[in-house]
Amino acid sequence: MVQAYILVQTDVGKAASVASTIAQIEGVVLAEDVTGPYDVIARVEASSVDDLGKLVISKIQDTDGITRTLTCTVVHV
Repeated sequence: MVQAYILVQTDVGKAASVASTIAQIEGVVLAEDVTGPYDVIARVEASSVDDLGKLVISKIQDTDGITRTLTCTVVHV
């Protein structure tokens, strides 16, 4: 299982709706609107790195109101 945090920047005034929308996507464990340089942080899980990429590119980034994402993969050292 691959886990990651997706840091999301949105259009002005869209953070709450983006968080609500991406929270409904399969593979998204949690999505919350936050303050700071990013507007939404999502915790996601996928079965492989390839599936993680597909989740981010074809589902999360396709959400209306998102301007940019940054994927931070969880590592266990």
